[in-house]
Amino acid sequence: MTDVDDALVPVAEAIEAFVLGGGKRLRPAFAYWGYRGAGGVDSDPVVTALAALEFVQASALIHDDLMDRSDTRRGEPAVHRRFAARHRAARWGGDPDDFGDAAAILLGDLCLVWSDELLYSAGLDPRAVARARPDFDEMRTEVTVGQYLDVLIQATGDTSLERAGKVARYKSAKYTVERPLLIGAALADAPADVRTAYSAYGLPLGEAFQLRDDVLGVFGDPAQTGKPAGDDLREGKRTYLVAAALEAADEAGRALLLAGLGDPDLDAADVGRLRELITDTGALARAEQRIVTLTDAALAALTAVDLDTEARQALVDLAIAATRRAD
Repeated sequence: MTDVDDALVPVAEAIEAFVLGGGKRLRPAFAYWGYRGAGGVDSDPVVTALAALEFVQASALIHDDLMDRSDTRRGEPAVHRRFAARHRAARWGGDPDDFGDAAAILLGDLCLVWSDELLYSAGLDPRAVARARPDFDEMRTEVTVGQYLDVLIQATGDTSLERAGKVARYKSAKYTVERPLLIGAALADAPADVRTAYSAYGLPLGEAFQLRDDVLGVFGDPAQTGKPAGDDLREGKRTYLVAAALEAADEAGRALLLAGLGDPDLDAADVGRLRELITDTGALARAEQRIVTLTDAALAALTAVDLDTEARQALVDLAIAATRRAD
């Protein structure tokens, strides 16, 4: 890419820093152990192909940060902020924020293009890639429509648990766990019972993962999450946690929470009051219990099918890492 023009060097550097500079690598991990669990043999081409999922994730996060107007990601400036700052430092013409927004859209799109290229160029048998392609395509469609629904409910003010659950299912549950597992299974040419077990494991675990993320978005430590405390409240996220609090709160509590949601000027004291309200309504405890229930259901699904022993243990460990994390 950089042979086109030297001006693209900062683009390549930004993508490299974003993809390699942090993150939990959960999606490639689920895909890899899904592949191994179905009898797949470890190889460099498989690892390279599954790294394509990190480029999909980079695309989703870059665009998500832009839509949410987030300032940081993993403790560093979000991509649109990074390129706006570059514009200001160089004193270029036009609006720096517009430039940053445009750059983030294009870099996110570029990551999505590269995800395709990496999957196809990794050196796998073309027949294996063809088997995995439908799940790979469905995964990218599902995360995109889930993201749209997330934006939609913020705009419409929908506070229902049903819609919050649907966003969690498509934006996170299927995208983070189920589809990566099914991609790995397809590469290994897994039988139908393995795919069924992976879905029974992946869907509840993916929802539990999103619930943990929702809790961290309100109660997480910025030193661990890399984002300001209470950022989901400032962004007006209508998560399961928020929907549960609104459902249980009295009239005054609902008014307080709705007034605070989406207010970018919430300070630490405001966030503290909303946290207290969410806790007092029982919504936090309800979310924590649901995380436990969903994780238990996911782990039980692993016992219903014959998997490679090492892979089974890895999937158990991943379930714990995804739902009990503190960052």
